[in-house]
Amino acid sequence: MMPWEAFDPMRQKWMRLPRIPCDDCFTCADKESLAVGSELLVFGRELSGFSIWVYSLVTHNWSKCPLMNLPRCLFGSSSLGEIAIVVGGSDKNGNVLQSAELYNSEVGTWQTLPDMNFPRKLCLGFFMDGKFYVIGGMSSHIDWLTCSEEYNIETRSWRRIENMYPGHDAGTFHPTMRSPPLVAVVNNQLYSADQATNEVKKYDKVNNSWSVVKRLPVRADSSYGWGLAFKACGNSLLVIGAGGHGGHDDGVIVLHSWNPEEGNRDGQEWNVLAVKARAGAFVYNYAVMGC
Repeated sequence: MMPWEAFDPMRQKWMRLPRIPCDDCFTCADKESLAVGSELLVFGRELSGFSIWVYSLVTHNWSKCPLMNLPRCLFGSSSLGEIAIVVGGSDKNGNVLQSAELYNSEVGTWQTLPDMNFPRKLCLGFFMDGKFYVIGGMSSHIDWLTCSEEYNIETRSWRRIENMYPGHDAGTFHPTMRSPPLVAVVNNQLYSADQATNEVKKYDKVNNSWSVVKRLPVRADSSYGWGLAFKACGNSLLVIGAGGHGGHDDGVIVLHSWNPEEGNRDGQEWNVLAVKARAGAFVYNYAVMGC
């Protein structure tokens, strides 16, 4: 596996992070990532079981992070300032979880939260309007969820939202093949990248519906949404993936950005922030820090 690469849009510079001092099992196994505060958490498996390595922007070093109270993979997560919430996923035995935990990066501890209403794995989490949401995912090995849940940090309670993610990919390919939902929040507005139609959609909070606002700059349907990054940074949406930039050979990763406030016309092109050669043709993990 290739080492982590970081791009600083202010200085227009790439930086290669030091390699994680993990065992070969962690290096080769699937991993998940989460940026919170000044830390980058990378979740995976070592020979001894689940493991979390954390990279500090302050010290520029990797160290071991305490495990969750209930270690898991294939979970949904998101961060807000120095805290992050991790929900659902699968335990070491493959059981689909409905539990949730909060990570505080300032003290490096995990706190168990109230359970969600439903177990779900391969879901995605995000913060919007000061609340945490989890969307999509599978409640079992065959059942895909169209409902979402909203967690109120102040009241420590979950609220179910029916049909918040209903029509994406419908009838195109089997739900078990597609990636977790690709969603991002800009200025408290929710956007998604549809894995089947290669379109960016915006969520209407009042009508609980989605509308198309733009085409994606790269293909998302070729790998069922896998290998593509869709994130928010500041006032812009980011799409990070292979190709989509004329004249480049395979193994090139392109960073695209678009500010929704500039308009949703197809004529408003995506901006190319950066191009990274010899970076492979698949985005395995990604995180945005400092936005």
